[in-house]
Formats: sequence, C-alpha cells, structure tokens
Amino acid sequence: MDDNAKATGGSDVSASEQLDKLADRAKQSEENIAHAKEEGQAELRARVQQARESSEKHAAELKSGVGGAKAKASKWWTDVQDDWNKHIDKIRKDVDNRKEEHDVKRAEHHAEHREDDAEAAVAFAYAAFEEAEYAVLDAILAREEADQLATAR
Repeated sequence: MDDNAKATGGSDVSASEQLDKLADRAKQSEENIAHAKEEGQAELRARVQQARESSEKHAAELKSGVGGAKAKASKWWTDVQDDWNKHIDKIRKDVDNRKEEHDVKRAEHHAEHREDDAEAAVAFAYAAFEEAEYAVLDAILAREEADQLATAR
C-alpha cells in the first residue's frame, strides 16, 4: 500500500498519523499551485493532467474502501463521499465538454466557473480537514476512556 493510500484509510497508520500526512499533502498542494502560477501553458496542462490522474486514482481507492476503511465508515460519510464523487464527475464532464471553446466570452465564463469550483473544492477540503481533526481527537478520547475502564476492572 502506498503512502497516499495509507494516509487516507490504510490500516497501517493511526488516525493521528493520517492527519499529519494530510497536513503534509496540503503543504505539497500549496507548493504545487505556487509553482504552477509560474509555468507556461504546456507545463501547466501537464500538471493539470497529472493532478487529475492522481485525483481519479485516489477517488477510486477511496470508493473501493482501501484498507477496509469504507467498511468502518458511517453511512453519513459514505453519503458525503458519494455526493462528492458525483460532484467531481460533473466537473470533469463539464471540463471535457468545454475543452474546445474558443469564444472569449465563453472562455472567460468557463474560467470563472472553474475558479468557483476550485474555491468550493478547497472549502469542502477545509471542512473535511476540520471534521477529520475532530474525529481523530474524539477517537483518541474514546481510546483513553476505554483503556481507563479496562484498567479499572
């Protein structure tokens, strides 16, 4: 299992370690985006393609329940994941359908729409990160309480 899979559901890594890896990945994303702003269009297209492939691979792993994580997930998280996958599929279809647009107004509208989608994705990721932090802290507390009860017996 690769580090990405471990960071997002593999059983070899604790939830706290997964959160650390998530923070590292967020930093890497920030650096990738900063570099992308300085690249030419050809390099940027390659970076976009690479990011899409990585995202699709990760989404497929998440959907298939890497490391049994999906089996443990609550129905709410499964619903959130399904809704997110539908949203991503729609965005990708829109992107694919609009690749050949040459009209300036349409291209500007398309760029604004993609920027809005990016902002929504970041906001979703931020909320998911906060939820992950809460879940990790709650899991640590639950483990400590369980250990305390076991010791008291």
